[in-house]
Amino acid sequence: MTFSLVATLVDVLTSILRTIGLPGLFALMVVESFGVPPLPSEVILPFSGFLVAEGVYGFVPAVVVAVAGGLVGAYIAYAVGRWGRHRITGLGLGQLRLDPAQLDRMDRFFRRRGEITVAIARLLPIVRAYVSYPAGTARMEPVRFGVFTAAGSLPFAVVLIYAGVVLRSNWDLVSQEFGILDVVLIAAIVVGAAYLIAVALGWIRPKFLARPPAEAPPDGPSGVR
Repeated sequence: MTFSLVATLVDVLTSILRTIGLPGLFALMVVESFGVPPLPSEVILPFSGFLVAEGVYGFVPAVVVAVAGGLVGAYIAYAVGRWGRHRITGLGLGQLRLDPAQLDRMDRFFRRRGEITVAIARLLPIVRAYVSYPAGTARMEPVRFGVFTAAGSLPFAVVLIYAGVVLRSNWDLVSQEFGILDVVLIAAIVVGAAYLIAVALGWIRPKFLARPPAEAPPDGPSGVR
């Protein structure tokens, strides 16, 4: 019998969701939306649909609970960003460290495009779990944050849970490819870790981490206009 990382992950996740039911789905989505690894919603939701297909719980309740759990987790992350703003300045490693100038730039961006940014980010893998922090740091209006978070999370949950229903009906074919899926998963983890290390060490400089240019000195030989 050979070990499969994907098969083990599937067994653990479906056992939790089958044993605890919808409260388990709610708890997993709260943790995921708070940005805590290792289980992203892209894994949680399809296997919720897997159990919908088995009749463990209904499609609509699964969607409602998933969105509600994600909203609670998003508000927790929002609160950390809003009230921990000054504490996160200077935290990080290498180029991943935030400074006041970056926070000011983020504030200006969210004042202009905060709502649409939150809604779109909820549709994007990985990004969706972390957009709440800058939204809170920029002090986005809480009710609007919740509305646009739910608006983006709903179609995301519907699509992935339905994908899980389809997955269950083709499970025999999928399970035959666990070896390939293991390689893909491990490769994704290695590439992601390598990218973060490269950014932290300054080998790669993403635009969103770029420091604003320093202001030019005043005119005149003595620096006095």
